[in-house]
Amino acid sequence: MNQAVLVVDDEPDLLTLYELTLLREGHDVDTAASVEEAWARLTERVYALVICDLRLPDGNGLDLLRRLEAGKRRERVVVVTAYGSTENAVEALKAGAFDYLSKPVDLRQFRQLVNTALGQTPTAPQSAPQATSRLPPPVSPRALVGDAPAMAQVRERVDKVARSMAPVLVQGESGTGKELVARAIHAASPRAGQPFVAVNCGAIPENLIEAEFFGYRKGAFTGANEDRMGFFQAAQGGTLFLDEIGDLPLSMQPKLLRVIQERAVRPVGATAEVPTNVRIVSATHRDLATEVAEGRFRQDLYYRLNVIAITVPPLRERLTDLLALAQALLERIAHDAGVADAPMLTGDALARLTRHPFPGNVRELENLLHRAVAMAAGAEIDEADLGLPAHEPDALDEAAAAADAERASASGEPSADLPTDLARHLDEVERALLLQALHAHGFNRTAAGARMGLTLRQMRYRMARLGISDGDAG
Repeated sequence: MNQAVLVVDDEPDLLTLYELTLLREGHDVDTAASVEEAWARLTERVYALVICDLRLPDGNGLDLLRRLEAGKRRERVVVVTAYGSTENAVEALKAGAFDYLSKPVDLRQFRQLVNTALGQTPTAPQSAPQATSRLPPPVSPRALVGDAPAMAQVRERVDKVARSMAPVLVQGESGTGKELVARAIHAASPRAGQPFVAVNCGAIPENLIEAEFFGYRKGAFTGANEDRMGFFQAAQGGTLFLDEIGDLPLSMQPKLLRVIQERAVRPVGATAEVPTNVRIVSATHRDLATEVAEGRFRQDLYYRLNVIAITVPPLRERLTDLLALAQALLERIAHDAGVADAPMLTGDALARLTRHPFPGNVRELENLLHRAVAMAAGAEIDEADLGLPAHEPDALDEAAAAADAERASASGEPSADLPTDLARHLDEVERALLLQALHAHGFNRTAAGARMGLTLRQMRYRMARLGISDGDAG
């Protein structure tokens, strides 16, 4: 479809090259060689896309971008930056640019990006890596249930960031719904009709992770009996969601950084790179800034992933949404089970849920309701169906106890007997908690780890360090 594009560059040869390329694609093209000339064009006409060099004779391409943002113009902006100018590219994305290109511009990548920006993303490959399961369709931002102010901010942020290609880092505790936020971003973006591929970075063995991410060629290693594409190729034209990015091995981090910067992958065993066109959304329950400070996560990769951050609040900070969340979850559980009418919570059940601290957040709430639906005798779920302890300190009780302990410490009054060997005492406490979680989940390490916000790798490490084995299951 013929769409209007404005190209802004002070190098005549490049301006001509961009113009001819776009004309061949069937677009209506105008050109400008400065910020002021571009703004004059924009006052006369509305464009679908503006492609603007960062360095111009009378200013910076970001100046034009900010004018468009201030004027609430609908044009998408692609900024062209000097080779290796990572800081400028990140700054442009934060300022509202749809995407960026690095000089020297690859014309194939140029056409691909223009098609994406104009909503003409090519069809993605049909096949996918075996490790990627068939996924349900993306969700709308309206599916992010809740009217709490923190959730309203999340929805507002999703609506805003969906318009660009800027990498997004979704942060929050385990079980808060970070993947749901990633799906909402995808659904509200121009890529909504393209693949959404979710990858758990902590669940792939380190010796296979490069092949899984980038694909491989037949004969690249023992067992490579055919060509196979990786996650980046499977997500071509769409969104790649990197869950638990904080668990990505250090050895893999520079390779991921290069792919993000160069927008091309080299399959294992291949001699040439393959261009990629994916939007990166990552998520973690870790504090990545702390991980960087302690040398477990690369600072340059952190800055590339954390262009725009969205923090999903824990359930205890949005208890006003508890009823709406419970109703939405019960409707989904009933639908999956083929039940016509979803059961309802009694007042006592809702009050009991409100007192529960929910360390596992929305995921824990969903698990509780699954069990309650199975245990409920009729159309209502009572307090007894929830299976929660009769007496349990709620979040407010725990906060008050912590405040009392802090006051006692400040006044010099001992609040309890102090251990003589702190390290050993903490190990004993940690061992007891791990055993408690393991027994609660039938010694399923994955489930027990998820209950406490730990990956399977972290659980294995802690169990080995504390001498916990399957023999302790009895």
